[in-house]
Amino acid sequence: MSYKSLESCINDLESNGHLIRIKEEIDPYLEMASLHLRVYEAQGPALLFENVKGSKFKAVSNLFGTLDRSKFIFRHQIEDVKRLIDLKINPVNALKQPFKNIGLIKTAWNALPKKVRNGPILLNTCNITDIPAIVNWKEDGGPFVTLPIVYTEDVEQLGVMNSNIGMYRIQLSGNDYVNNKEIGLHYQLHRGIGVHQTKSNNKGQPLKVSIMLGGPPSLTFSAVMPLPEGMAEVTFAGALGGRRFHYLNHNGYTLGADCDFVITGYVNPGENKPEGPFGDHLGYYSLKHPFPLMHVEKVYHKPNAIWPFTVVGRPPQEDTSFGALIHEITGNAIPNEIPGLKEVNAVDAAGVHPLLLAVGQERYTPYLNDTRPSEILTIANHILGKGQMSLAKYLFICADAQNKISTHDIVKYFEFVFERIDFERDLHFYTKTSMDTLDYSGEGLNEGSKVVIAAAGEKKRELIKSSLNDLNLPLEFEGGKLCIPGVIAIKGPKYSNKEKAKQEYLSLSTSLKNINNNNEQVALIVLCDDADFTSQTLNNWLWVTFTRSNPSTDISGVNEFINDKHWGCKGPFIIDARVKPHHAPALILDPEVEKRTDRLMDKYFTNSK
Repeated sequence: MSYKSLESCINDLESNGHLIRIKEEIDPYLEMASLHLRVYEAQGPALLFENVKGSKFKAVSNLFGTLDRSKFIFRHQIEDVKRLIDLKINPVNALKQPFKNIGLIKTAWNALPKKVRNGPILLNTCNITDIPAIVNWKEDGGPFVTLPIVYTEDVEQLGVMNSNIGMYRIQLSGNDYVNNKEIGLHYQLHRGIGVHQTKSNNKGQPLKVSIMLGGPPSLTFSAVMPLPEGMAEVTFAGALGGRRFHYLNHNGYTLGADCDFVITGYVNPGENKPEGPFGDHLGYYSLKHPFPLMHVEKVYHKPNAIWPFTVVGRPPQEDTSFGALIHEITGNAIPNEIPGLKEVNAVDAAGVHPLLLAVGQERYTPYLNDTRPSEILTIANHILGKGQMSLAKYLFICADAQNKISTHDIVKYFEFVFERIDFERDLHFYTKTSMDTLDYSGEGLNEGSKVVIAAAGEKKRELIKSSLNDLNLPLEFEGGKLCIPGVIAIKGPKYSNKEKAKQEYLSLSTSLKNINNNNEQVALIVLCDDADFTSQTLNNWLWVTFTRSNPSTDISGVNEFINDKHWGCKGPFIIDARVKPHHAPALILDPEVEKRTDRLMDKYFTNSK
């Protein structure tokens, strides 16, 4: 089945038990988000809000809330798209060799965008203030668009085949924005839209932007799909959706003819306004910073338009399904592009970008008894130079000749690494480098560090598998709670400053200098604010450890040393995952809103408790 519109997808989901309608009036301020979060956590259905307070438009969320539902939406085209990717065929190029790619001709034909003269999108216009003003978190700077399809073209090569679409958050109002005339775009310059903006800036021209919402669901998914540079996402949307992307040109802008909404406008060179705060996918707020200002020209919408949204917050969330579906479709595409790489996993529970786990091969070691990481360090450099993976702070990589380890079995993966790591040799730092804009563990915006932790060779130690209650810790420390085998959490004093932290690391290291004299050993110590919370679940440990630390400033170790500018330690290494004064605040649910959500869950979901 191919969907012409978002509404046709919604009707199909409903008829197959994947969607329910919420008929009573729901407040877009926190209440819709709260219900979405609760239903997503229960792996429940998509939600169609038919009565949004303050707006005439319906809204839908949780469309992609489970991998099974996402695969159901694209069930008729997904296998052909996987074949295209496995064969490394650009769907447009497949048409140039029709006999060679005979089985994929229909899919390739659907990849070609179709220009039309008219479409439902031109039938109505409205103002920004007519749109559902959905606010997900209490400290958000205003309502945001969370499932946008942001369309731009290369000013040097105009046309849909030289376009980029991406999912960059949009602030609709608040801060200093002029209502209905200005909105904020949050994106990083290394993204596709950033390339287009730079070219427009160099020519002294405004960048024209079309923000599309809804329409065929493949268009939404294509906005997050990591495609090769130069391949237009609209072609992938047509191939995956089983229907060509219908577009039209109107008043100098490109509009998705079947979209539910399209906001058109332009960004002048160098013109910014403060955007944010916004509850983000690391589980914290991204704070207020200057980002490009978009001047709104028109807001188009089709009849009976439906506003799609999601809720961004501490993972896992709905965007987790995007990552899972990308992995499902691309299979081994990324490992095949990096020689020696078997698999890589951006760990969702750690906020995706902060933590990568990888498995590689040591194929060229010239000596049988040489078990040092060698080729996997070269592979690590490839990984950290590749697209979104370049945002990683922590990259764990191991050599596995027997194919025993998967990056998706997270506990076993860490056991394998920690059993083999050489603390004196295997931590490799990249200091004073760029960091994800949304990550505040560094001390400045976009500033931070990375570390590669590599392990190869035979098993060196048995790992501790129980909490340690008899540690001889300094008075201000307590704990020794087991997180996973080989990892313990210790509660430290409240973090004050970097110099005080160095003294605390020395004090802790001195007290632990003999910690690994026993048969079972500790590989990693997590210094945190709450050892019970950190050790309570695997996801808690991943989230606390890797979102609240900056490798170069927050990694220390027992009996640490520097030799020829290489850092190492004799005993376990320590990650300081305490909350620092420069960190952004964590996302917290509003208790009063949660009480109202309890009532809604009782009404609409019989098994809510």
